[in-house]
Amino acid sequence: MFSIVSKRKIFFSISAVVCLAAILCLIICPLKLGIDFTGGAMIELSFEERPSIEQIKEKLNSFNLGEVKISQTGENGYLLRFKEIDEQTHQEILKVLTGAKEERYEIVGPTIGQEVKTKAKTAIILSVILIFVYIVWAFRKISRFFGRQESWRYGAGAILALIHDMLIMCGFFALLGFLKGTEVDTLFISALLTILGYSVNDTIVIYDRIRENTLLYGRDNFEEVVNLSLNESLVRSLNTSLTTLLVVLTIALFTGSSTQIFALALAVGIISGTWSTIAIATPFVLLGHTKKGTVPKSRPSQTRINIGF
Repeated sequence: MFSIVSKRKIFFSISAVVCLAAILCLIICPLKLGIDFTGGAMIELSFEERPSIEQIKEKLNSFNLGEVKISQTGENGYLLRFKEIDEQTHQEILKVLTGAKEERYEIVGPTIGQEVKTKAKTAIILSVILIFVYIVWAFRKISRFFGRQESWRYGAGAILALIHDMLIMCGFFALLGFLKGTEVDTLFISALLTILGYSVNDTIVIYDRIRENTLLYGRDNFEEVVNLSLNESLVRSLNTSLTTLLVVLTIALFTGSSTQIFALALAVGIISGTWSTIAIATPFVLLGHTKKGTVPKSRPSQTRINIGF
């Protein structure tokens, strides 16, 4: 049996360095917000023979569109973003860009964009609070072993892992925005909320195994109980993450540009969530506990300690 939790200081250090790098990315090059949050217009075009970005900007100079952001999509497409326009201007732009086929057109007002931004923040904060409350409640009876604060330790460990995952996702996309001009939109928020659920589910599976093994072995050998529980759940956790990642990568390879961003966010979150469950959430429950005794490498067939689960 591999002693994973004995290396928890190394895991914590690696995660701390990665999170610090993510924070620096967010400070130096903040997330580029899409029109869902800032307001404006977006047109996705495809061409049989794609012109250069300079040629497109030259044709759009007469429309007074403000800052025009153009990024490549697929083999023969462009994604154009600029300030809000009316329908007449929209049609005139399509006429000027000869040979262009419109794939998508969206327009969002600044008031709606601010409302979406507020609701996105509220959804994330509310989700984290509810997850914390649920875990504290679900593991409340484990406190009969270690005291009233124990279920709070489980909740705090899960939330710390979620904050770790959100930081890494946001930092990665901040860097991607700086290097590639990638913008985040409501699909990114959807991916963020999806990863919160995915990551906490993975964490709860291992927490539940820790609780189960605590009933078998008691509290005097808690570090070994945690290590045994993690080893018993590790293969299941890695297999689940790998199969999910394969599906997400398939989506990223064979879908449109907007869905690709969503799939990429999910892929980063799955990798980060799997790591944080093993390296942060699980070892965190050991804080304040001392190592006493050992447990056997296999699960014994003995009567569980009944504490009312």
